[in-house]
Amino acid sequence: MDKIYNSLLVESFFQKKFNQKDRNILQSITETSKQYCIMMPPPNVTGTLHMGHAFQQIIMDTLIRYHDLLNYNTLLQIGTDHAGIATQIMVEKKLLDKEGKNKLDYTKEEFINKIWIWKEKTERNILNQIKKLGISADWTDVRFTLDKKFSHAVNIVFKKMYLDKLIYQKKKMVYWDPQLKTVVSDLEVEHKESDSIMWYIKYFLVDSLETNEKKEKKYLEIATTRPETLLGDTALAVHPDDIRYQKYIGKFVCVPIINRIIPIISDISVNLKLGTGCLKVTPAHDFNDYEISKRHKLYVINIFSETGKILKKLEIFNYKGKLSSFFSSKIPRLFQEKDRFIVRKLLVDMLKKKYFLSKIEKNKNFVPYGDRSGILLEPKLTNQWFLRTKKLSKIAINMVKKKKIVFVPSQYKNLFLSWMVNIEDWCISRQLWWGHRIPVWYDKFNNIYVDSDEEKIRKKYGFKKNFYLFQDPNVLDTWFSSSLWTFAGLGWPKITKKFKYFHPTNVLISGFDIIFFWIARMIMMTGYLIKDPISNNSCVPFKTVYITGLICDELGKKMSKSKGNILDPLDMIYGISLQKLIKKRTQNLLKTKMVQDIAKKTIQKFPFGIEAYGIDALRLTFLSLSSTSRYIHWDMNRLKGYKHFCNKLWNVSRFIKLQIDKKYMKILKKKYIFSILDKWIFFKLTNLIKKYHENFKQFRFDLLINLLYDFVWYQFCDKYIENLKYFFSLNYSIQKYYFLNNSIKLLKFILILLNPIIPFITQYIWNDMYNFLKNFSKKKKIVHFKKINCVILYQKSFEFIEWFHKIISELRKIRVKYHYTYNYLFTIYIKNFSLDKKIFINENYVFLKNIAHLKKIIFLKKIKVLKNFLFFVIDQIEVYVVLSLKNYLKYQSFKIDMQIIEIKKKIKKLKLQLCNTQFLLYAPKHIISEKKKLLQQYTQIKNKLYIQKK
Repeated sequence: MDKIYNSLLVESFFQKKFNQKDRNILQSITETSKQYCIMMPPPNVTGTLHMGHAFQQIIMDTLIRYHDLLNYNTLLQIGTDHAGIATQIMVEKKLLDKEGKNKLDYTKEEFINKIWIWKEKTERNILNQIKKLGISADWTDVRFTLDKKFSHAVNIVFKKMYLDKLIYQKKKMVYWDPQLKTVVSDLEVEHKESDSIMWYIKYFLVDSLETNEKKEKKYLEIATTRPETLLGDTALAVHPDDIRYQKYIGKFVCVPIINRIIPIISDISVNLKLGTGCLKVTPAHDFNDYEISKRHKLYVINIFSETGKILKKLEIFNYKGKLSSFFSSKIPRLFQEKDRFIVRKLLVDMLKKKYFLSKIEKNKNFVPYGDRSGILLEPKLTNQWFLRTKKLSKIAINMVKKKKIVFVPSQYKNLFLSWMVNIEDWCISRQLWWGHRIPVWYDKFNNIYVDSDEEKIRKKYGFKKNFYLFQDPNVLDTWFSSSLWTFAGLGWPKITKKFKYFHPTNVLISGFDIIFFWIARMIMMTGYLIKDPISNNSCVPFKTVYITGLICDELGKKMSKSKGNILDPLDMIYGISLQKLIKKRTQNLLKTKMVQDIAKKTIQKFPFGIEAYGIDALRLTFLSLSSTSRYIHWDMNRLKGYKHFCNKLWNVSRFIKLQIDKKYMKILKKKYIFSILDKWIFFKLTNLIKKYHENFKQFRFDLLINLLYDFVWYQFCDKYIENLKYFFSLNYSIQKYYFLNNSIKLLKFILILLNPIIPFITQYIWNDMYNFLKNFSKKKKIVHFKKINCVILYQKSFEFIEWFHKIISELRKIRVKYHYTYNYLFTIYIKNFSLDKKIFINENYVFLKNIAHLKKIIFLKKIKVLKNFLFFVIDQIEVYVVLSLKNYLKYQSFKIDMQIIEIKKKIKKLKLQLCNTQFLLYAPKHIISEKKKLLQQYTQIKNKLYIQKK
């Protein structure tokens, strides 16, 4: 072992070894051993890993390594997600920047090929990043959610659920993204409060149009923030109990500009207090309006194209969803094929000119934005594929309520259940090119055929090659394929050895933000599709869901490129210069001021860049932060502290190694004789191991790290090893070798306990000791826990040494304060001692004297006049330490100085009170008199202290 710990050198030594299991997972499975499996949430092939990925993956790897030590058959299944919409957006942007082309400049096949090239590159990059974290996954079988096996599984599931009448096609209201030209999930919609305008528009009654005189015209007034949608109005609605409008129910009005005659209807959903209480109903472009149209069998008119522009001709449907010509489909030429916001302005101008606009008000309301594109979404009636979820949700609710699946922390269980009770049918189709193509074919009469490929359909129905079939152009929502991850990722629908042995998996580690997106859907899909081969009951995908917090910056703000506060986990492992860090944080940012602000903040926070802390220090930091909190503040100081911890472990291991000489090899092999100090440390270790397992079971990694840190740093290094240094300095002492034996044994325990958490440094030290000391271990790899048999020790031994350590701690403080080296041996006097304490000291007198660097330990039965002493109390037992006259006088002077400072504070406080006119005016006379007497007393005490000091 080198003198100085070098994380990069240590970690590079084992990097390749840790990137693969040192055994073939399938061959190593033994029926006698238990299994433990984690399906790593597959990262999207859209770029690089972020802090959240690293945080969760390190937790997963720690759990896998821990169960490795428990002799389980373990599997950490790794893979990547095709991330349909996100990946397609990313590639489109890259092609536009690099080639100046968009998606439509390529054929579909060419564009998809471009995405595959992107996927190969980014996936390779992502997997390399994961490897650099030391993740012990099955690298021989990396899955991709769009590989052939996964696609086959997806098609099987779609076909089954379609035949089971769980998947259906229907026209429904959805959120439409005009930029991406696809439907988006309700969960991908961000409702933002915005400043908007409320336009009040007149809808004239049909009967009143016979005269041209404005004063005689009668109209109803509506208020809207979207005047352009009047092109799709099919009714006005009022509340049946609204006395203002009751007389108009059943009559008709004319829609301004387009002159469409529509009815006035009553509906209880109308809010009397909102706007004018009279609502324009546009069924194709408002969720509430669509529900009203279904109740009243209204016509539905679509006015928008897929890009958010006004159509050339309106699309009119009856309440059954069939095309109709009941209304005119004509649109004023001025509006045709123009953007919705341009049409809004044009239409408002026309309403003003024709006196249909009565007033305008400023307004605040919540509007839907796409979280991917960032643009305003349109509610739109479209034909999509849906999955019925009511039946599936009941299965999932039952699993959680019966504790077949446990949420950690437990509060997320209620969140999950509340969502599942109010679940809506899931829109599973997307208008994209990248993804799982929907396995549905149509003939020229629009008959539907479902199977995994066209050949199977032709064979099944006896269709010849010239029989026209075309596949649905849409793809499935990414979350549809992702919801199959726990079983399709293990080889299903084939009953592979992996699937048979590792499913259901043990734990899912994920963030709270995708509980419904992904976790709930995995539970539903697995519960419906996978059955226990013996009982035929629904299977769970995992037994535990561990929800982590969100990694934020040190101020608690979400990390993002625009804020300039992102951190790359690899930069903290390998280090990065200030210049490169600024470049990384500001790359692709267009606003100059933003670039300057981020650069300035980066220089303030990291004036010398980021130093290399190493993987092990990063792992310790992430695990120490994994509390039950929803938001986690990243802490660079903590990272630095854990690098020091690794350095401490390195130094103490090296120190122990340096004590080993040839004579030790000959004299002792594994003979253990326990001193009182050994009993104390092994008793502590016994308790540590118990709590260690408890914390792993409860997923309290933060408590686990605190526990190990305290034991290694303070108990093992600062107390045990530090106290034994006197004995280690004795050449060829048999006692030295007994202590050395026990120290080596303790080091082995520590390396085993720390190995799942910091595998690089622990395995390096283990290997070094193994090569240097042949009887260190039978195996070069860190052993299983079952090999550890910690000695059960007496509680009393522990209590005695804990008490004596407090005395040693106080003596160390005195040595530091008065510059006493360990060559100077104190004499201490102990008073008010118990009999068992006296017996303990007498039985271990020489040993205790040596570890505390004492000349004598004397028991005081009677009061004895001592000179030049310091005094402290440990657990109600008085301890006196005799000092040299010089240091005693120094101590007395320091003591008087402290008393003078305190008395001065009290005098200052009293003087301020007695100078306060308000206090003197309103305080009772006896209180003022007492304060003055107290001031006089304090002044006298101060003067006496000054005299003593002289």
